[in-house]
Amino acid sequence: MDRKDFLKKGFTALGISMVMPLTGCKKSEVDAATTSGTGTGTSTGTTTGNCTVTPSETEGPFPTKTPSSLVLTDIRSDRTGVPFTIKITIQNKNAGCAVLKGALVDIWHCDKDGYYSEYGGTGMQSANFTSVHFLRGRQTTDASGLVSFTSIFPGWYSGRAPHIHVHIYDSTGKSLLVTQIAFPKDVCDTVYTTATTFYTRGKQDTTNERDNVFSDGFTTELATVTGSVSAGYVLTHTIVVSA
Repeated sequence: MDRKDFLKKGFTALGISMVMPLTGCKKSEVDAATTSGTGTGTSTGTTTGNCTVTPSETEGPFPTKTPSSLVLTDIRSDRTGVPFTIKITIQNKNAGCAVLKGALVDIWHCDKDGYYSEYGGTGMQSANFTSVHFLRGRQTTDASGLVSFTSIFPGWYSGRAPHIHVHIYDSTGKSLLVTQIAFPKDVCDTVYTTATTFYTRGKQDTTNERDNVFSDGFTTELATVTGSVSAGYVLTHTIVVSA
């Protein structure tokens, strides 16, 4: 089964015996002693806007295998592409959407060619990157509920719109939410047709509206992306959890 078929059919099509290898060692709780978080997270301050819990989305097929070992701000490693800063704010639905301090935020996304680290050499991804960990990282939210990462603008692969995966835990390691971040199509079109030194495949073949993850609605998952190919881009996004 290739990656496109997996995305169409989901984990159930593979059977239980196939789910465990794909999800690696992910679990609903992680060892908080190996992270920078303390306590259970603190909701502080107030916010405005839509206080609706962000939709849960699939973690697979390429989740980070050992996120607690990747406490990084700069997640680029050796990957090249348009400079990209990722700023994610976490809010707590159970505290009136006050910002959530001390939450653990893991992110991962593909490189400019649509490949993920930690996987490969199979029908899901032919290129073998099983021994490297690029474009994966963990940070702990500050007093403003914010985490920031330095990365590259993601590429795309067939059957999916451009996206970033996010897994949020409280600081004891309890899983709060797995979700994904969608991108504005106009920004993606500009990057993929202008920054051709890096992105050689042209425009993505799947829009958010036709994407199997986002097609049921992506209003609360759509990020704001500003900047330019020459100066780099900044993504800002707010995710609401129930903590």
